[in-house]
Amino acid sequence: MDTATLHLFIDVMRTRSFTAIAKARGIAASSVSRSISGLEAEVGVRLFHRTTRQVVPTEAGLLYFERIHTVLEELEQARQIATDTSQQPKGTLKITAPVVFGEHHIIPLLAEFSRQYPDLSLEFILNDRYNDLIEERIDIAIRVGTLDDSSYIAKRLATMSFYITASPEYLEKHGTPAEPEQINNHNCLLFPRSGYNSNWLFKKQKNTQEISISGKYLITQSSAIKQCTLSGMGLSLLPDWLIQPEIDKGQLVKLFDEFQVTATDYKGAVWMLYPSREYVPAKVKLFSDFLFNKFSD
Repeated sequence: MDTATLHLFIDVMRTRSFTAIAKARGIAASSVSRSISGLEAEVGVRLFHRTTRQVVPTEAGLLYFERIHTVLEELEQARQIATDTSQQPKGTLKITAPVVFGEHHIIPLLAEFSRQYPDLSLEFILNDRYNDLIEERIDIAIRVGTLDDSSYIAKRLATMSFYITASPEYLEKHGTPAEPEQINNHNCLLFPRSGYNSNWLFKKQKNTQEISISGKYLITQSSAIKQCTLSGMGLSLLPDWLIQPEIDKGQLVKLFDEFQVTATDYKGAVWMLYPSREYVPAKVKLFSDFLFNKFSD
């Protein structure tokens, strides 16, 4: 029995689908089915009930899963410990990050990291959903915003603030709002993301006020909102890590300097997460240290 077949079994157990696993691995569904059948023949019990619509684990399959996934984790940890005894880290480092933040602040650093550690392969996943680090065997996750409670180890990579900005051309044409209430007279670029308030929150010392916003444009990605702001289409509320260069160049004007502004809460930051394990692989430590050094510059 090889560990590749056991990992296949674990993946099928978690997805309940031969087709999904076959698609993810770039193989035929029949190949997945044959491997599972071979495993069943080897252990001497049926692990899944198969129908034309679904794959359902048997009671024996569930019990086998509970034992085998722990064994595989221990085997992986033992392999990683042995690998880490070498001077140069090897293997694959699997990282996930939000699309826009990853494109702007992580992807540009990967070439330098790869030059420092040429024997490490990188698998980089850009998406805006929260991956399950353990089930998807992800080594490091970068997350932006407020961090939900979890069993993962989390470290703050950078602080984050939100700014309301507009282009000089927009302000020349429509005027510059001096007080939060005056944004009601302006077109605001709307960001319909889960977790974002439909209103904008202003905080000055201990006083907080919530202002209802409206606008003609609803845009689902922050980088697109920035482009629309630069084009003079309205006011926007975006994170500093995305728009600070344009503010510095005078392409965008930061409004309401005396206020803290947000559409979520005031605890947002950029976080680095990795699975809570007794042993942290050397490749994870190396990439973690590398990022912290870059973000502290």
